[in-house]
Amino acid sequence: MGCLPIGHEPGDPGGVALPFSAVAKNPDPTLDLSTATGVTRTLDDWTTMFHLCLVILPDRPEASEWIPVARRIFGVLGDSDARTAFVIPSTPAIAERILGDDAGTDMVFVDPDRSFVTSLGLEHLPAFVHIRQDTSVGTSAEGWDPAAWQKVARDIAKAMAWTVPDVAPPGGAIPRRTAGWAV
Repeated sequence: MGCLPIGHEPGDPGGVALPFSAVAKNPDPTLDLSTATGVTRTLDDWTTMFHLCLVILPDRPEASEWIPVARRIFGVLGDSDARTAFVIPSTPAIAERILGDDAGTDMVFVDPDRSFVTSLGLEHLPAFVHIRQDTSVGTSAEGWDPAAWQKVARDIAKAMAWTVPDVAPPGGAIPRRTAGWAV
């Protein structure tokens, strides 16, 4: 496990150190994954035609801070061969409370028992995860570090031969860096 300094410019000795995991692990392809509207299929079924581009938010009110980030990502990658979706490790009611209007416009997976998040080996949320059609993890980022999320976005765009979304545009309102919340 390493640390990533946040809150200051590179070379600045101040700031907070964020722990991070090396990589997420490949999930169980036979794991059931349900949408907030009640459609349940195995992960393998969800990836039959498309890769998955997932923004996994914590099940807490602060999660709404990452909705604009996800909107930028989904706005670019949503027309590629990747299915974009939110994952909320809770019930459909909590997902709707966190996502508001976005709950009705985007694909939303719920994971009340956290079996999917646990299967990925994630330790902190929010997270940005690319799952390939073979259900292996392409790349991922835990916590909120714009550079790490931008790398995931670049990797997904490259895999899809698509335009790269700007995760944290200069001058744009973005959340403060954080290690996130423990799963």
